[in-house]
Amino acid sequence: MTSLSAPPPPASGPVRADAGDEGYSQRLGPRHMTMIAIGGAVGTGLFLGTGGRLAAAGPSLALAYALCGVFAFLVVRALGELVVHRPSSGAFVSYAREFMGEKGAYAAGWTYFLCWATTGMADITAAATYARFWSVFADVPQWVLALAALTVVLGANLVSVRYFGETEFWFSVVKVAALTAFMVLAVVLVATRHPVGGHVPGLATITDHGGFFPSGFLPMLLVMQGVVFAYAGLELCGVAAGETRDARTVVPRALKTIMWRILLFYVGSVVLLALLLPHTAYSADQSPFVTVLTLLGVPGAASVMNLVVLTAALSSLDSGLYATGRVLRSMAVAGSAPRFTARMNRGRVPYGGILLTASFGVFGVGLNYLMPARAFEVVINFASVCVLGTWGMIMICSLLFWHRARRGLVTRPAHRLPGAPYTQALTLLFLLGVLVLMCADHGVGTMTVAAVPAVAAALVGGWFTVRRRIAAAGRASSCAPSATPRPPERPSA
Repeated sequence: MTSLSAPPPPASGPVRADAGDEGYSQRLGPRHMTMIAIGGAVGTGLFLGTGGRLAAAGPSLALAYALCGVFAFLVVRALGELVVHRPSSGAFVSYAREFMGEKGAYAAGWTYFLCWATTGMADITAAATYARFWSVFADVPQWVLALAALTVVLGANLVSVRYFGETEFWFSVVKVAALTAFMVLAVVLVATRHPVGGHVPGLATITDHGGFFPSGFLPMLLVMQGVVFAYAGLELCGVAAGETRDARTVVPRALKTIMWRILLFYVGSVVLLALLLPHTAYSADQSPFVTVLTLLGVPGAASVMNLVVLTAALSSLDSGLYATGRVLRSMAVAGSAPRFTARMNRGRVPYGGILLTASFGVFGVGLNYLMPARAFEVVINFASVCVLGTWGMIMICSLLFWHRARRGLVTRPAHRLPGAPYTQALTLLFLLGVLVLMCADHGVGTMTVAAVPAVAAALVGGWFTVRRRIAAAGRASSCAPSATPRPPERPSA
């Protein structure tokens, strides 16, 4: 790693890279990166979670998606700047190590692991819920379907990064194509005022059922944590950069278009759903897209859309296993994660970390057994807290990077976060505000926030357990030969 106490060596000189990046095959191309970034965000949070949020907040959910989307964009731009500075499969864990030291990397890594471990529980819960839409699975226990989903995706993730890239590419194509087709159909229905389940689409669907804020302004604020969860996965492009050819060129190009597409899908689809049916017609038990198509009465359309949203849940689970496997390997090489999570198979896949994350999915199966009706709500609230922590770490790393650039220790690339350092500070305040709002959500939200001190205590205890191993790994790394010279960075704009 580049020395932090002196200016970096010339671009042509050797630079010590993150040891956790060694051994990977850079087999992901531009099309994979673009669709992985889109597919990581367009998943369970949109396809299933939107139904319950629409029922709670009404059409104002579109405003919540727009507001959170702005801050999601800032997080992704901050991460993109760090990726261009130094692509790494360890992503922001590697950057936290560079700018905050091993304590920062330890906290960032385990927070991200918890984020995806709990998101994986939400994904298998969603997959089980979707599968029960069909009568053939209606009598199958939900926990059995959740276990089947976990088993299938785990097997697919262990093959190779190329297989993961192709799988995610086509999963994302299916999701984007289905969403686009639904939005076109919705526009036609609204324009022609074709009845949907006895309701005539249009502005009257909103104004005659409580308006834009049917339950007041507070419910829109209270669904923010779920909306933040819906955007989780955008940071996946930072992890995939370490296995992408010419990441310094590919990542900025992918990020230039990603956010307006995501905002179009999220805000656009919520507006159209609100125009098609009253918010009371939606529920947390069914995808709102399936609800519309079922009431529309198009033969087979609801089944096709349900298959699409099932694919989205499996895709999100696949992405989570991929991301945590890479992050845990970066941590294991540094000594802050179990040694077996650094192991790779013949396909250059860090299977140890993937298996550790999948083992947490078993808890999700148990949750589906104990409380199938509330399993999704419980896990997305906890996952949302971890997302807030992950995004916060990214922005702190970005802020520290900006300060180092001001001191002349690093050079900011041309692709950079606009408005720094104010945008980092504003985003951190927003994330803190969402956490406070979760406390106001009596019930699951309050219980989730109350669990944060326990998680923090566990992280502190874990640090004292692994700090000697981290120190030993650091001494061994300092004796290792320098890595291959880093390609020159782009000049500062």
